[in-house]
Amino acid sequence: MPEISAQLVKELREKTGAGMMDCKKALQENNGDIAASIEWLRKKGIASAEKKGGRVAAEGLVGSYIHTGGRIGVLVEVNCETDFVARGEKFQELVRNIAMQVAACPNVEFVKVADIPEEVVQKEKGIEMGRDDLGNKPDNIKEKIVAGRIEKRLKELSLLDQPYIRDQNISVEELVKQSIADLGENIQVRRFTRFVLGEGIEKQESNFAEEVAAQTGQKTASSVEEKPEPEPEPESKASNSEKKPKGGKKKK
Repeated sequence: MPEISAQLVKELREKTGAGMMDCKKALQENNGDIAASIEWLRKKGIASAEKKGGRVAAEGLVGSYIHTGGRIGVLVEVNCETDFVARGEKFQELVRNIAMQVAACPNVEFVKVADIPEEVVQKEKGIEMGRDDLGNKPDNIKEKIVAGRIEKRLKELSLLDQPYIRDQNISVEELVKQSIADLGENIQVRRFTRFVLGEGIEKQESNFAEEVAAQTGQKTASSVEEKPEPEPEPESKASNSEKKPKGGKKKK
């Protein structure tokens, strides 16, 4: 892969309005050829997408995805510029695919890296700085290693940085940019919520044998209480003594 200079990336960016990383990738794919890189960006829909990215997107859809079995559900809001595009089949398919992507990525918590709060970044940095494999390294080397690890970790939390589940060659962000170029409007993934069945509920542990017995109407040995045998009733006094005749003594 050819070495791409920062000046070349800047030149392509000025010509197309595409992002720095997209320009660098285009140049790498086309051996540093500016004209071929411009064509590559246009085919990907990236060049036109960047120019539309600043326009207001206040319409759109709230889409959903329920995973098979009903144990995972996702709601996602994706915005576009007009209700006309929002009601179109292509936009609705995009929303469904993004909702499915969220369901498939349990570690994703934010739409993009820029949405991640500073306290989360600092917490991750503290974890990385404390790893044993960095103990003997100089501080300047340690900082570079940690910076690289933090960048990777933050992307793992970002939805737009995930490889698209239906085409691992592109990211979710590139999928959105392709849709912008195709539909001709600014499109933004605004927010999402993931529901996992039973999440946060403390489940009670149950005895399996007792549970089965309860369902079948039987009693387990542990649930049967031994009842003491009833004591015999005392015999009546009449049964233990001779019965006296009625009346007084007979006269001789």
